[in-house]
Amino acid sequence: MLTMKNINKLFRTDLVETHALRDFNLEVAEGEFVAVTGPSGSGKTTFLNIAGLLENASGGEYWLDGENVANLSDSAAARVRNQKIGFIFQGFNLIPDLNLAENVELPLRYRGFGSSERKRRVEQALSQVGLAARQKHLPSQLSGGQQQRVAIARALAGEPRFLLADEPTGNLDSLMARQVMELLEDINRQGTTIIMVTHDGELARRAERNIQIVDGQVCDFLTSRAVVNG
Repeated sequence: MLTMKNINKLFRTDLVETHALRDFNLEVAEGEFVAVTGPSGSGKTTFLNIAGLLENASGGEYWLDGENVANLSDSAAARVRNQKIGFIFQGFNLIPDLNLAENVELPLRYRGFGSSERKRRVEQALSQVGLAARQKHLPSQLSGGQQQRVAIARALAGEPRFLLADEPTGNLDSLMARQVMELLEDINRQGTTIIMVTHDGELARRAERNIQIVDGQVCDFLTSRAVVNG
């Protein structure tokens, strides 16, 4: 589903040249749950931005569903993102004055879906994260874990082929983090491919595969879920 071959990302200023990713290679199969770990500054965020088509690589190939997407125009990248990719961030990024349904619906409005299709997707997504009964509540009426569930529902409403999650439990206590992780595992079991960046080793070990990025390169592959579940 996702293949990166010799991806490089170079940042230049007048005084310094920084290789954020260096000959980066990775394959992720459809339906996998991959956790990405590594020290700060190792290239995790750059990898996620390139995977999500938020920025282009300086060199190399990036294939997504058989299409080379390494150097798309902004409009073409937006088209692929809208069709195939969902994002979950550490910050919930919910609009305080909108209720849960409206928060989940907003990106669908921007994409031009009709009202009946928006309603179907919103109800399905909120039901999937266990918040269908609270869709009229405001974000301030929810716990942190519930707000992250709304953020996940917002991503799911786009019906993406795969989810990119950047520290999705970073703002949560350990109990809520485990609950969110269980939700992501359930979403993955239903067929959605997930790539999750995390600093939490315990959560990373629950993924199907764990890769480590150091100095802009993949340096380790660990199969995790079999160990945790075994």
